[in-house]
Parts: sequence; C-alpha cells; structure tokens
Amino acid sequence: MSDHYRKEKSTRLPTRPEAALPILTLLGMMIPNYIFHWGLDPHMPLVLASAVGFIVGHRCGVSYPSMLAGALSTINGTMEAQLILMLVGCLTGAWLMAGTIPAIVYYGLHLLSPKIFLPVGLVLCGVIGLATGSAWTTTATVGIAFTSIGAGLGINPAITAGMCISGAAMGDKMSPLSDSTNLAAGVSETNLFDHVGAMITTTVPSFVVALIVYALISFFTPIGEFDSSVAHNLQMALAENFQLSPLLFLPALVIIVVAILKIPAIPGIVLSTVIGFAFAAVFQGAGFIDSLKVAHYGFSIETGNSLADSLLNRGGMDGMMWTINLAIIAIGFGGLLEKIGIVESLLGNLVQKIKGVGSLILVTMATSLFANISMSDQYLALIIPASMYKDLYDKQGLSRSMLSRTLEDMGTLWSPMIPWTSCGAHHTLMLGVSPIQYFPFAYMPLFTPIIALFGAYTGRMVIWADGKQSGLFSTRLKQRKPAQAPEYSLEISLPAIAAHRDQVNGEG
Repeated sequence: MSDHYRKEKSTRLPTRPEAALPILTLLGMMIPNYIFHWGLDPHMPLVLASAVGFIVGHRCGVSYPSMLAGALSTINGTMEAQLILMLVGCLTGAWLMAGTIPAIVYYGLHLLSPKIFLPVGLVLCGVIGLATGSAWTTTATVGIAFTSIGAGLGINPAITAGMCISGAAMGDKMSPLSDSTNLAAGVSETNLFDHVGAMITTTVPSFVVALIVYALISFFTPIGEFDSSVAHNLQMALAENFQLSPLLFLPALVIIVVAILKIPAIPGIVLSTVIGFAFAAVFQGAGFIDSLKVAHYGFSIETGNSLADSLLNRGGMDGMMWTINLAIIAIGFGGLLEKIGIVESLLGNLVQKIKGVGSLILVTMATSLFANISMSDQYLALIIPASMYKDLYDKQGLSRSMLSRTLEDMGTLWSPMIPWTSCGAHHTLMLGVSPIQYFPFAYMPLFTPIIALFGAYTGRMVIWADGKQSGLFSTRLKQRKPAQAPEYSLEISLPAIAAHRDQVNGEG
C-alpha cells in the first residue's frame, strides 16, 4: 500500500489478527472510557496501543530502530503544524487581550432579530468560530445564549442546537486559528492556506444551502416573545471590561489578508499576533510584560458573567499543549502502524478496489467516520486516514489539499454528530441537546460530505496536484496555483496526471 513501507530481511506482514491488536487495544480503552466515564484523555490509551504495536512489529521481525524511525519520521513531517498550533495559542491570547474577540461577539449580538434568528445565528456562530478557531468556545458562549433565546422564541431546541453546531463547525473548519485545521494540513503535508482554500469548494456551498434552509424554517415558524436578556447580559459584561470599538476588527482582518496573499502561515500568524498586542496596548492599556504573559499562559479575567468568563479565559501557548501532545503521540502511532505493515494487512484488499477519485474520497471519509465512531476522537479521524491514503492521492494525481479537505469534510464535521466523542459530549453539555436530537438539523455537517462525494464522482470540485481544478457547476479545468506538497509526492502525482490525461485524450 505505501511506497514508504520496505520489508526488512526476514520480516513479514502481520496477520490480520496481529494487525488488529493495536487498534483493538485502543478501542478497548476508549469505548469503555466513554461508557463508564473513566475520565481518560486519548493520550495514554494511544501510548498503550503503540506499545502493543511495537510488540507486534517485533514478532514480525521489524527491528526496534526501524519502527522508531518510522514513527519519528511521520512526526517530523508535521512539526511545522505543531509550531503553528503553538503560535495560534499566542494569537488567540492577543485577540482576547486586545478586545478583538469581545468586539466581534458584542457587535454581532446586536444583529439578532426574532424573524431571522436562525440564519443570523448561523452567520454569527460562523464568524465567532472563525475568529476564535474553536467550535467548543462558540457553543460554550454564544451557543448557550442562542439556545436560551431560541427557547424564548418557541423554536425547537434541537433546531437551534443544529444551527449552532453548523455555524460553529464551519467557522472552526475555515479558521487558520483552529487546531483541527492546522492538524489536517500538517498530516497531509500541505500549506495551511492552501488547505483553507481547498475547503471553500465544499464548505461554502453547504453553508449557503444550510443558510437557506434555516431562513425558510425561521420564516415559516411561529415566533414567540423575544427574550434578549441572556445576550444583553453577555454584552454588558464585555462592555464593562473592555474598551470596545469597530476598529478592533482590524487584527482579525489581518489574518484574512494573510490568507488571501498566501503569506506563509508562521510569519502571517506572528504578524497578526504582534498587531493584536499593539491594539491591546492602545485600546486596553496592556503592558509589554503583560502581553508576554498572555502569549505564554493565555488571557485571564473575571467579569462576573459565566458566559463571558467562558469566552475570555483561554488562549496562550500553554493552552495548545494538550492538542500538541495528542497530535505527536497519535501521529507517531500512525507512522508505526504504517512501518510494520498493519495498514497494508488490514486494508490491502480494500485499497485494491479503489479505481478512481470518487471511490478514494468515499473510502477516506468512511475511514474518518470509523475512527470517530470507534476511537471517539476527531484528531485520530484526521491522522489515521492521512497516514493510510496519502500515497494513493499521489498515485491518482490529486493535490494534497484535496486530501486535507476530505479529512475535514468528514473527520472534523462529523465529530460533533457522534454522542460519545469528546466533541459530541461537550456540545451536549453546552447546548442541553444530544447529538441524536440535533443530528437531523445540523445541516452544514450533513450537506458537506454529500456535496464532496457528488463532486468526486462527477468530476467537479476536484483539485489536481498541478493546480488545475474543476468547479461546482462544471468539469472544465481551470489553472490555479498548485498547493504545497512534498517533493516525493510531486514526483509521483505529476506523472500520474500526465498519464491520466493522455488516457482521456486517447479515449476521446
């Protein structure tokens, strides 16, 4: 399956029962962890599963140095993404300290109106998710406010929760500040902004469809008395603790300009962070040492409003270490599985059935969904399929940003749809509605994989390694700037494209 798997002297592929042992070890910890509320994070179950993987590799004749090198090589390929995650923590702290995120929430809540509550709520959740890079923060703040307001309007709580999930997930997915967005780009070995650009092709159409559906629901749903006290109290808490001005939107606009200009992620994030702390000094009176502390430890404040405190007390480099620790362990686990041939043993026959773009996208999504359901973690739903299928994307001539987009279309968006994932549990706690209830109304996560699969099977929204891509309404290819990819990837994908087009021209 993988071009990087090399049989050593007197080695063999693991049998299917042997290959299943590391995965069953992980499942045997994660599923009871949810059922019996052990309170374990995925880190130590992954460590135990990795230990089992080393034992299986030893039984198959693979040396310890070789297995370790396989794991470390995979980790090394994602170190830029880990650095970006650390810097994103600094940027989040800067935006909070400057008042940028509080300003977005404060002015956004002014737009609420009973008759357009759902579509406006969707857009606001999307904007706040984009600004914070966190669906969790979005539902824990304005999401709680919207569910309370929606209940006052007589709207089904499951519909309001579905709207909040849709907006929060879209913002998180498209945000350069999001840990999952950075991780998807990192494990696919492509540029962060190339990845964000690729996601527009499926995310924007699904978001527009969701917006129309929520607008229709709002228009035809009888509206009760509008209770704006929850939103008003949140606004007051923000106004009392920050000097707010529309000018505070500027640091957020910087990151958008960075994305448009395709400035490399690390310099772009550093630039926006510096500007954020400059605004913190001008508007909030922050000092240089205070800024350094926030960059490291995150922003901290007590406003007397629990929603405001939940929104504001976050960020900092330290705040990203949980995700970074997990990513390093999980990425190493994936590299180990690939090195000892576990993936090839379990899925070799399945891979042989992949004949085109559509089936490859379908298999990638199915693997992401399986990882979410069985391993209860969206990060593994990104990491494991990437390590399994990235070589196949090269052999199909597809862009690495096509891989990263597909990982997010299912791995990120469907994590909140499963009750026993950390995402599903968090959103249930915040919104008071279980994923089983809001699942039919979370239109954006529901529509995105459908649109992506439609495109893959009909030749639409396909991004090739040479930068050519088709649109939503046409299979005609237009030349764009190629997405970043490793040199070894391009050595495989570019000749594959030429061979594919020669075959098509010959058949024509």
